[in-house]
Amino acid sequence: MRILLVEDEPKVASFIRKGLEEESYVVDVAATGVDGELFATTYHYDLVILDLMLPGKDGIQVCRALRSVGMGAPILMLTARSTMADKVTGLDSGADDYLTKPFAFEEFLARVRALLRRGPSGDPAPLVVGDLVLERSTRRARRAGGEIALTNREFALLEFFMRRRGEVLSRAVLAEHVWGLGFDSESNVIEVTVSHLRGKVDKGQGKQLIHTLRGAGYVMREDADS
Repeated sequence: MRILLVEDEPKVASFIRKGLEEESYVVDVAATGVDGELFATTYHYDLVILDLMLPGKDGIQVCRALRSVGMGAPILMLTARSTMADKVTGLDSGADDYLTKPFAFEEFLARVRALLRRGPSGDPAPLVVGDLVLERSTRRARRAGGEIALTNREFALLEFFMRRRGEVLSRAVLAEHVWGLGFDSESNVIEVTVSHLRGKVDKGQGKQLIHTLRGAGYVMREDADS
C-alpha cells in the first residue's frame, strides 16, 4: 500500500518513513503543504499522513483542499497541539483521525492499520486469487495451504499484484506504487524481485499466477494447468 507523508521536519519524516517502510508500506514524502497537496492530487495514495504545522499551506488548509476535490483516501493528522479545539478543527476539516506528538510508534502503526482497513472499500478481508491467500492483518501468505515466506518488498509487490488482479501492470506502474517516487527506473530491481516472487508463488504449483507480457509488463491471473 502507498502512503503520502507530509512533514516538514526532516528527522521526524525520516523516522516515520523508515518505520513504515519496515512494515512494507511504500512511502512518499512531501515537505510543504503545497507539495503535499500536489502529490495527493497527482498520484494515488491509500493513506495521507498530514502534519498540522506546515510551510506554505498548513495541514488544515491542505486537508480541506483535498476533500473539496473529492479525494477519498483516509487522512491521519499529526500535531503538537493537544487541545480539544485543535482536534475538533482537524477532524472537521476532513481528517479521519488525529494523533498528538510525541506518540508511541506502536500506537501510530495501529492507527495507520485501522485507517487502511477503513479505506475506500472498507473491506479488511484477505486477498484471494485462486488458491493464493494474502492476509494483510497478519502479513501471512499461503498457497494451497502452504506458507510462503516473503521479504517486505515481496509482500508489497504481491499485495499490489493481487489488488490489481487481471490488470496489465507496466514497469513504471510497479515502480511508482511498490517502490515509490525517486526509484531508479533504470535498474533491474523490479525484474529480479518479480522473478524471486514468482519462484515462491508459482514454483511447483499446477497453475501459474504471475505472468510476463513481453513489452507490456506483468499481470496476475489464473492460467491453465502448467
